[in-house]
Amino acid sequence: MQAIKTAEYARALYQAHGDAAEAEAARKARECDDAGKPREAQDWTAVRRSIRQLRGANQS
Repeated sequence: MQAIKTAEYARALYQAHGDAAEAEAARKARECDDAGKPREAQDWTAVRRSIRQLRGANQS
């Protein structure tokens, strides 16, 4: 997944789930990994990292 798409997914997930967004992305990564979809799991892990950065920026 491209960095721009990752950031878009992260922002959308954060807007929809608030502080629970990071856990949601982690859940999706686990589901993909368990389903044998490692590339999609990596994408969700990148989304999770992006959410973590968003949360840090918003915690002023």
